[in-house]
Amino acid sequence: MAKAKESGRAIGARARAEALSAETRKDIARRAAAARWGGKALVATHKGNFQQEFGLDVECYVLNDDRKTAVISQTGMGVALGLSSRGNAFPRFLSSRAMVSHLGADVREKIAKPLEFQWSLRGARPLVLDVKGYDVTLLIDVCKAALAADSAGELAGNQKAIAAQARVIVNASAKSGIQNLVYALTGYDPTKEEVVAAFKLFVREEAREYEKEFPDQLYKEWYRLYQLPEPEKNKPWKFKHLTLNQVYWPLARSSGRILELTQAQRSKNSARHKKLHQFLSDVGVKALRTHLGQLLGIAQVSRSRSEYERHVDDVFGDQMNLDLRPATTSAEMESA
Repeated sequence: MAKAKESGRAIGARARAEALSAETRKDIARRAAAARWGGKALVATHKGNFQQEFGLDVECYVLNDDRKTAVISQTGMGVALGLSSRGNAFPRFLSSRAMVSHLGADVREKIAKPLEFQWSLRGARPLVLDVKGYDVTLLIDVCKAALAADSAGELAGNQKAIAAQARVIVNASAKSGIQNLVYALTGYDPTKEEVVAAFKLFVREEAREYEKEFPDQLYKEWYRLYQLPEPEKNKPWKFKHLTLNQVYWPLARSSGRILELTQAQRSKNSARHKKLHQFLSDVGVKALRTHLGQLLGIAQVSRSRSEYERHVDDVFGDQMNLDLRPATTSAEMESA
């Protein structure tokens, strides 16, 4: 009898649920989620985007929990690493053979269970959006895993740029974090502009530091592909032409923006002595790093000079050349 009565309850509950509107069912789900978070809904109190300051469409939030958790959207996690914002680029990278063994169980669990919260759009008709994202510290864990995979030689050629980005993020975040800790301990309250400016400076410093190392890997591939003997010091004259022809002139898909900025910089008399890579670092750190990563990947998968140059032409042949030759002295080419 009890069984029949229980079954009747279930049938009645299902009928009532089916009679509810979609909005009502959603509201019930929200209240249930609030119950799981100690009686209050997990809500974003602030929202921002990396687009204006860093050129990356990465949405970020601060939640109303006790930790005031800083969150990056699911898509933003991948974009921050230089992955595509479309499709499942981020989870696909994490599930790659190179990454799986370097992601701990706790990190994999967090990735599988993104934070779910609400963000209210203010206006004449307020709208509450359901958003998914990750604690921003998870990005650091993923970056460290990518660096470990790179150190183990397990990243593919086309993933080298991700490792470069990961190193910049980890090191710049560490510097920014310790600086803000000192600010807090001393009672100094930095403005938003000061915090953003400091982090941009740390990012630029780290990007330049990595660019000094990155070409060395490319040079090793050039020795192999062009069958050149390694001199005891300096680099072959051939490398100077390759650096100009394959790196500086067809640099990145910038639609001419880097060309304009670089020419504007070099037009200043006080700055004409700078090396090309310094100008390109000043105006296009991410573009230069991305280009070098692509070039290294092409070199690593090429078996011969002809195959390598064919791939380079296929990938970069339609890009706008940086017309820097008239302003490039032989001394600058020597130090390029």
